[in-house]
Amino acid sequence: MTAPLPHPTGLAYHRMDHCTGRHRWWRPLLGTLLFLAAYVVLTLVLFALSYGVGAAAGLRELPDGGHDFGPVANTALDLTSIAVALPLILLAVWWPGRRPPGTLSSVEGRLRWRWLARCLLAAVLPVAVLAVTAAFLPDDGADSGEFGAWVGWRSFLGALAVLAVLVPVQAAAEEYVFRGWLTQAVGAFARSPWFAVLPQAVLFAAAHGWGTMWGFLGLLVFGLVAGWLTIRTGGLEAAVALHVLNNLLAFGIAAAVVDGLSSDETAADESWQLALTDMATTLIYAALVLWLARRHRPQRLSSPVAVFASWPAPHLPPQSATTPRTTSAAGDASPSPWQ
Repeated sequence: MTAPLPHPTGLAYHRMDHCTGRHRWWRPLLGTLLFLAAYVVLTLVLFALSYGVGAAAGLRELPDGGHDFGPVANTALDLTSIAVALPLILLAVWWPGRRPPGTLSSVEGRLRWRWLARCLLAAVLPVAVLAVTAAFLPDDGADSGEFGAWVGWRSFLGALAVLAVLVPVQAAAEEYVFRGWLTQAVGAFARSPWFAVLPQAVLFAAAHGWGTMWGFLGLLVFGLVAGWLTIRTGGLEAAVALHVLNNLLAFGIAAAVVDGLSSDETAADESWQLALTDMATTLIYAALVLWLARRHRPQRLSSPVAVFASWPAPHLPPQSATTPRTTSAAGDASPSPWQ
């Protein structure tokens, strides 16, 4: 039986499920089901462990059935329950996806750290604008005296240290699931980038729960822009960068005030003023990333050699004069989507 060969020409990010020659229609479906089942089991195990520890310590029980470990520890548990999705989704790419897990990071089969650093720098200005604007928007909680008092440097720096470790993993996990796996799962059946981007954006917004119409719309726009940038730049780096800084800002502000981390409000509960500001800064970030992409040209289409650099060599065909030329960001034998 002939071994499957990688796709000989460049594939856009959303079509990477076809990069190994092992694509079968059932692989994305089975991978999604196995991921969901494993995620539910693992989160239940985490909940059971935390419940047992809390009960043994005699801690106060919360309305949701858990125990009150304190604002920082409770937040850490919540972030960890999301972060565990990251290794699970990478395992789904490896099996049953039967392709290198790095193909979920980018078309180069790896996370492009230099490009990620550039995107993080690009996200600083929009996130700063969001923070300054949000400070001048009306805050019902602060006006009513519900919370808003400074927690003190010791508490704030301790919380910030925990958030700096867990928030990037939590934000990356969401990106790898929604902009990564779901985009490529739909893209395995649909050539159009828009068909691949739309479903994940809707599911991403819905996963945050229903708060306000404006909050849902803000999340939807974030999902659409992040998905568009992912395909346009050939990887998750741009989406991860903005998501990480956005979440660090939100959790950092919450950690700075008394009872801020105890609030159950999410991005889905945004007011119309904050949602519009959030959407505007997201679009500003997209413009900055596109400007950087024109200058630095991140690879938009896959290369069989790069994708299989850490994958079993027998599946890589020998390079010869007859091997079809692979396109890249600079090579335009096959145009990149939305070029």
